[in-house]
Amino acid sequence: MHVVVLGAGVIGTTAAWYLLQNGHQVTVVDRQHASAQETSFANGGQISACHATPWANAATPKQIVSWLGREEAPLLVRMRFDPQLFSWGLRFLRNCTDARAKINLEKALRVAIYSRDCLRTLRDTLDIDYDHSTRGILHICRNEQDMVAVEKATAQMQDYGLNRKLVSRDECLAIEPALRDATVPIIGGSFTPDDESGDAQKFTEALTQHCIAKGASFQFNTKVTGLSHDQGKITAAQTDKGEIKADAFLVCLGSYSPMLLAPIGIKLPIYPCKGYSISMDTTGHSGAPETALIDDSIKMVYSRLGTHLRVAGTAELDGYNLGMSERRKQLIVDKALELFPNSGDRANISFWAGLRPVTPDSAPILGGTKYANLYLNTGHGTLGWTMSCGSAKAVADFISNKNPDISLTGLGIARF
Repeated sequence: MHVVVLGAGVIGTTAAWYLLQNGHQVTVVDRQHASAQETSFANGGQISACHATPWANAATPKQIVSWLGREEAPLLVRMRFDPQLFSWGLRFLRNCTDARAKINLEKALRVAIYSRDCLRTLRDTLDIDYDHSTRGILHICRNEQDMVAVEKATAQMQDYGLNRKLVSRDECLAIEPALRDATVPIIGGSFTPDDESGDAQKFTEALTQHCIAKGASFQFNTKVTGLSHDQGKITAAQTDKGEIKADAFLVCLGSYSPMLLAPIGIKLPIYPCKGYSISMDTTGHSGAPETALIDDSIKMVYSRLGTHLRVAGTAELDGYNLGMSERRKQLIVDKALELFPNSGDRANISFWAGLRPVTPDSAPILGGTKYANLYLNTGHGTLGWTMSCGSAKAVADFISNKNPDISLTGLGIARF
């Protein structure tokens, strides 16, 4: 069967790999000049099942109200007339209950834990180098309120099979000695030893070459403009370089998936959430962390990627605008240097912003649609790198009429 994969980020490229493994002919289409040039380009770099707590929970509405108008807020809503945001926001608020958060946590962890295992197998099979680390992920807290939240999240995730444990301040410093230089208080946190970190772009670029070696075709610099359909099936993907016919089509376009699908009657509740990152050269500096971290008090993540420290954070609901706020850029630098003042060259920092495709329940949308040969692998939010291999393998198996290793119950578009 010939399958066209729309999107060559980490989600689309891993899907292409598993489809090839299932014996399909695969064509991958992307508007960029190479793989992983958008949301996968400079993300937080973490394979973090421990970060699967849904954005929508009982405490979130109050937090959002308290952050309104604050440029330095972890979640910033740029207020304007935006019907897409309004519709998405109503669905999001309906998920802001303890009962819904528990259901949504299970769904996210189901995919994340499975995906972590798939990545390890894939890495061992192909011997891909992507500056990965298997030292685990350390959550740290600066105050008692956030420590209480981490204790609750840790207990819930343990119930769903995640190996995560609470750690004291001294244990935090033992796991990551670079924290001894921090200029802010650290009172404790949690540690997930099986989580990992690594460069998503580097991984995706390497996997692209393996896909090509297996016979996949990558059509770069090609913009998908629409989908043609007839009698309940997609007949072709329309592009600015002509149409591409195939037996099946898989949408892996992240935040841009709704734009492609709305004209054919599929409404995806996905909204773009802008995240920022910095990459700082650590050459000649001894204070950068070796262990990946998540600072729960300010909602930022830290990953050592070769000779660079990647720091990512903030969430900004501002449509498809990729412009970066100077104040929020500086915020990430300042917070990074609070924890790791001797971590890198302050004069050699690169900035980046990307759009995370967020669903109202913080779980991806996987599986089929009302069109018999159109499938979805999108809406992974902040956990695209974390969930990439698992969601790709599960959807590839679904397309191939094989039973996926994990249940896709509650992950399809029908839940909306």
